[in-house]
Parts: sequence; structure tokens; C-alpha cells
Amino acid sequence: QPSESGFTTDVLALYDWAKARSGNSSILFWGHSLGTGVATNAARKLQEERGVQVDAVVLESPYTNIREAGANIPITKIYRQFPGFEYLILDSMARAGMFFRSDENVKVLGCPLLILHAEDDGVLPPKLGRKLYETARRAYKDKSKVKFITFPEKLGLGHDYISFNPELPALVK
Repeated sequence: QPSESGFTTDVLALYDWAKARSGNSSILFWGHSLGTGVATNAARKLQEERGVQVDAVVLESPYTNIREAGANIPITKIYRQFPGFEYLILDSMARAGMFFRSDENVKVLGCPLLILHAEDDGVLPPKLGRKLYETARRAYKDKSKVKFITFPEKLGLGHDYISFNPELPALVK
């Protein structure tokens, strides 16, 4: 059964596997959408439990935490007005042990952090990516390690196509 801790454990096992085979190559965590919570969880756990920093974290179309994401995704807009929305929808994720607190995780990270968000993201509002960036920026001692890149609506990248932008490799460097 999928769980937040299970996802995090899987990423750390993949990290160990890649690290054992990569020589001196850099390894970064790149998460998209729900995976951004997994990426920050894994980076934090690696840092706190093993004293190791991943080389970088890239968050594509992120959110602050799963509760705030659920409260802001457009599909829930019609249901937000009904009594019980918080209990039935938002609290159910917490009861299932799903928190994905990227906003708390970025406060303790020290590795380079890049946040990518498209202005026309119809799934996770760009304001959540901006809020996550501002949280990280306040917490990081070295502010130059935290970057936020938005992609204009005219590019039509939405929620799923930032990785198709031909300029992305240069931006990630």
C-alpha cells in the first residue's frame, strides 16, 4: 500500500544504488508535482539521518504541503463550499499519514534548491511554488542556493510540460 514513508524509503534506496555506481558524478533529486514532496522528504532524511547532502534538489510544479495543495487545486473548488470538506478531503490525507511537508523540509536543507513553476499550471497554482520558495529563501543561510524560475503562460507548459522546454538544461546548470 503506497505511503509517504514508503515513497521516501524507495527514493533513498534508489539514491544508494545510484551513488554506488556513479563514481564522483553529482546526484540530485528531481520531483514533479506529488514527487516534490517525496524529493524534499528524502533530501531531509538523507541530511538528518546520514549527515549527507544530496547535490541539489529540483522541484517542478511543487506545493507547500499536501493539505494546502488539496485546498487549492482547482478540482476541489466546487467542494470547498460544502460543510465537511476539510474533514472528508483534507483531514483524510492526514489520517492516511500523507503530509508531504515540503514547506517544513526546505527549512532545514542546505543543498542547492531550484523551484520551477509554469504560470499556466492548472493543477497546482503557481502561488504555492512561490510560497515554498519564499519559505526556503527565509530559512537558507546562503540565499544564492535557492532559485525560483517561472515560465510564462504563453509557453503553454502548464502542469506537465516544463521538462519539454528546450531551455531547461541551461537553466538547471
